[in-house]
Amino acid sequence: MDKEHLFIQRLTNPSTKEVAYKELLTLYKERLYWHIRHIVKSHDDTDDVLQNTFIKVYKNLENFKGDSKLFSWMYRIATNESLTHLNKNAKRLKFSSEELQQNIITNLKADVYFESDDIQFKLQQAIATLPEKQQLVFNMRYFQDIKYKDMSDILETSEGALKASYHIATKKIEAFLTQD
Repeated sequence: MDKEHLFIQRLTNPSTKEVAYKELLTLYKERLYWHIRHIVKSHDDTDDVLQNTFIKVYKNLENFKGDSKLFSWMYRIATNESLTHLNKNAKRLKFSSEELQQNIITNLKADVYFESDDIQFKLQQAIATLPEKQQLVFNMRYFQDIKYKDMSDILETSEGALKASYHIATKKIEAFLTQD
């Protein structure tokens, strides 16, 4: 049995669950934070979504079938929680998803946790113009260097479609960044 299956057994065994879950938090908290942060942009919202993600992971460990890697399953939960959070905000503010993205980017400059120069801000503006799926693919590949195979498990999309989405996204971002 490989390390991951042994770890999953520890996560689902009542006598070792708490200690194993703390290890899980240590292993994935920062990676998931940045994955979520690239989607929702705001530090405070990221913290909320991250907390919700780990609560869902904890409550649903018994239902994890092992069809994918634990990492992929957790990223799928984090992605869904992030998108749900954005959709709730859009409805609450009566914004379209495009208007919400532009609002988020506008507020990014005021976020004390967002440290960047003008180039990074312009890149975030460019990413915000992409459709949701292209944003996800670009962020996961560019910022987190997630392999297409893992991304395929997380987003439940073929590797070919993901490569095409990334290629199109980079072309759109390049065009945005080079326009006057």
